[in-house]
Amino acid sequence: MSANQQSYKKSSFGPAFFFLSKRRRAALANYYEFCRLMDDIADEPNIPAPQQALMFWEQEIHRIYAGTAETDLGCRLQEDIRSFSIPSDRFLLLIEGMRADLQGRFYLRQADLDWYIYRVAVVVGLATLDILGVKGQSAETLAQYEGSAVQLTNIIRDIASDAQMGRVYVPEDLLSQFGLTRRDILEKHNPSALAAALQVLAARAEKDYQAAFQQMKLFPRIKMLPCRVMGYVYLKNLAKIRKTGFIFTRPVKLTKTEKFNSLLYALFKTFF
Repeated sequence: MSANQQSYKKSSFGPAFFFLSKRRRAALANYYEFCRLMDDIADEPNIPAPQQALMFWEQEIHRIYAGTAETDLGCRLQEDIRSFSIPSDRFLLLIEGMRADLQGRFYLRQADLDWYIYRVAVVVGLATLDILGVKGQSAETLAQYEGSAVQLTNIIRDIASDAQMGRVYVPEDLLSQFGLTRRDILEKHNPSALAAALQVLAARAEKDYQAAFQQMKLFPRIKMLPCRVMGYVYLKNLAKIRKTGFIFTRPVKLTKTEKFNSLLYALFKTFF
């Protein structure tokens, strides 16, 4: 078992996967290990030649689907892809999103940001649903709502730390509504105006969470437990951010107790 899989099993989300089969849990662990690896390549400053690293993994994904994986993780994913019919875009689009981060891509409108959200969040939800055995248009809709809600929460939470890396995800047309530019975010100017812009994103995220919870009612309750836990944890995190008035200088995160309480609430909603 890899270190990433061990950390996955010890994480606050671990109990949400308890009711799944051992095979599904292993496949989810492998996919999330891949996601974490891609995220580290894009975000960690000590990764040498990150563009080349993404290129290697893009080529490895093609090898995986050809049955000729070269890495240990690739061999594990090869088995998972066969078992759960996971399409290649669940991997390749995520890599495309990571490239956008490395290139410092910026987003003029919400539709442009949605392009990014699909690649770094929605496809992750789709892969998760593939492994859970939930497919079809209703699954696509669920992944769209929850992926959007979670990624918007991440964007709000990480606004300051992303700016330190020269990244701004808030659409420029939204910033302009409050008299802001990307440079204002990078240089930490006018936090009250930024707070107003973040409230707009938060309102959209909250609407997407509620739509996702409604969509979950279409599927078997046990299979939705991981999705429900993820939704409640991130929604709780967004509520904690809201209490700051959207003015903060470091990411606002939940404590272990707060995450555990969200897990208990998800269990309650699942079984009662």
